[in-house]
Amino acid sequence: MELDLITSEIVNRINANIQELESFSVDDRIAALNAIKLKMHEISPMKEEPVDCVLWIREEGVIANDYNPNSVAPPEMELLRVSISEDGYTQPIVTFKEENGRTVVDGFHRTRVGKECPDVRARINGYLPVVTINENRGDRSDRMASTIRHNRARGKHKITAMSEIVVELKRRNWSNQKIGTQLGMDPDEILRLSQISGLAEMFSDKEFSEAWEVDSINETDNLDVNDENYQKAS
Repeated sequence: MELDLITSEIVNRINANIQELESFSVDDRIAALNAIKLKMHEISPMKEEPVDCVLWIREEGVIANDYNPNSVAPPEMELLRVSISEDGYTQPIVTFKEENGRTVVDGFHRTRVGKECPDVRARINGYLPVVTINENRGDRSDRMASTIRHNRARGKHKITAMSEIVVELKRRNWSNQKIGTQLGMDPDEILRLSQISGLAEMFSDKEFSEAWEVDSINETDNLDVNDENYQKAS
């Protein structure tokens, strides 16, 4: 009972101070609430969990990464837009804090909706909900691995992008065993992805041979010359 009374008193004091924020502008109120959340996060028993502290960050401060292998088809992207429009943001965007802003680790498409859909953007005042990945994931290879782990249970992956990530991790001295453990891949998958990127690099600076050109021309033999698209192309 004594604990309940102490808790009630603390809540009342906090409530009295928070009410002062109602007179602040939207930007100032969000900044103040972010600061309060961070202070609460510092003493939280769950502070090792990123979801314990969701902050609202200006959209221009949230930057897409350059390695995301996740692909969402147009119908699924539209469904995501409708979901966020109708239900609001139910999942924050996972980010890593850097000097020039926050890089997206997971939630690239949720970021796009917040930035590109006028109704959503207006409703959230140009902000995005983010959590900060644990600081010990600071190395680029660790962040790449984290992105893949978030993605593999859902969505579709661009095989070429996945292959490039595996090769880059190998260049960063990650063993096959570590890649398999961190990304949830078996040895055969790692080998296939390594070979894909290797073949792409092997032929990246080569021109098509005459055989390719002949095959390309022969493909037109199967086209209907009355087809509208064929006539336009001709």
